[in-house]
Amino acid sequence: MFQQFIFYLFTAVLIASAIGVVTVRNPIYAALCLILAFFSSAAIWVLSGAEFLGIVLVLVYVGAVMVLFLFVIMMLDLNLDLLKEGFIRYLPIGLGAALIIIIEMSLVLHMPTFQIKQPLAVLPTNNTEALGEILYTDYAYPFEIAAVILVLAIVAAIVLTLRRRADVKLQNIPEQIQVRRNDRVRLIKMQAEK
Repeated sequence: MFQQFIFYLFTAVLIASAIGVVTVRNPIYAALCLILAFFSSAAIWVLSGAEFLGIVLVLVYVGAVMVLFLFVIMMLDLNLDLLKEGFIRYLPIGLGAALIIIIEMSLVLHMPTFQIKQPLAVLPTNNTEALGEILYTDYAYPFEIAAVILVLAIVAAIVLTLRRRADVKLQNIPEQIQVRRNDRVRLIKMQAEK
């Protein structure tokens, strides 16, 4: 009973924050509402027994993507008057799209073939352990290939954005190694003062 109450509470918060994302006027408030929607959705995933998906939702979307969105929104100097002008004009189209999405989701969820079947083999006790066991045994080779491709993509992005600038001082390692004392230090003989 208590778990069902918590589920409905998080669902109500998720729906309210999702409505807030599309209805608030300030884009920073919309991004904060989206963060709340992600947290509520992650809590629903955890309550449903999919702990791994809930944690990944918080780490990836809230921890990385939404922080990036907030920084971009705050760095841009947005003219809010232009954003407010088209809201009423596009409201019927938005409501029609929302109605179509609700009809499609209800049709999919009420299909008899959408039911989850129990696996024949005995799986480990929790969802994360089962995912890890399958990922690191049956799919270890594709997992490693995906990791190498992601590392190569990161290196390629760094190389593509690296530019040589004339106003930046860089080290010249061969020049530093070949330095001699006579090039750097000059001894001067001075008379002693009284």
